[in-house]
Amino acid sequence: MRCLRLLIIISTVALLLPGVVYAETEKWSDEAELSYVNSSGNTELETLAGKNTLKYEFTQDLSGTWKMSMLYGKTDDVKTAEQYATEGRLDYKFTDRFFSFVDGGWLKNEFSGIDNRYYGGAGSGYKVLTGEKHFLTTEAGLNYVKEEYTDDSDKDYMEGRLFAGYEYHFSDKDRFSQTVEYLYDFDESENYNIISETSIISAMNDSLSLKVSYLVKYDNRPVPSSLERTDTILTVAMVVNF
Repeated sequence: MRCLRLLIIISTVALLLPGVVYAETEKWSDEAELSYVNSSGNTELETLAGKNTLKYEFTQDLSGTWKMSMLYGKTDDVKTAEQYATEGRLDYKFTDRFFSFVDGGWLKNEFSGIDNRYYGGAGSGYKVLTGEKHFLTTEAGLNYVKEEYTDDSDKDYMEGRLFAGYEYHFSDKDRFSQTVEYLYDFDESENYNIISETSIISAMNDSLSLKVSYLVKYDNRPVPSSLERTDTILTVAMVVNF
């Protein structure tokens, strides 16, 4: 219970702090998501999920992004989900469509066999569609990855990354999005991951929205091998934009 309270405090700070910063300069923008479920009776269930994306424009061409996410769940007082991740990224825009980036991050998801995953790399992207209703962005890059697994093994390897993200804007505030990411291990061809997220965001007012998302993670070679290859997460969250 202490862990859950701590996560709620961290999420609240992540929601409120960017709003204070954003009030000082229009170069900052922030999007925060938070969902919480608590049920009792025949089933004791607690689930907390949160995401935060903080962006800053250094110049017209150079921008930075910091992402954080967390998922924690208990069923009948037994921990059944726990995941944390953070990523920093710098983007440089050469033209309105073509850009490059460098990024690095950390992931922990013991229920998927990952004690720690560290990565860093670079790549380029191209905006195929730029509106007014249709937006499509593609990216390709390379990462150096170090993974530490829950069975006490570890691995270092070079990873290829392909990404595509599509958005359809029903209006200025309502949109549908679909992203697909493919991660490939150059040292072991059977070790690859596919991550897909489908979401719909509907605005309630200028700063508050409702988001429904469905995340699918496929790991073709999980460690340990006894784990399921596919994880899915359905989330209904409130989204706050600063």
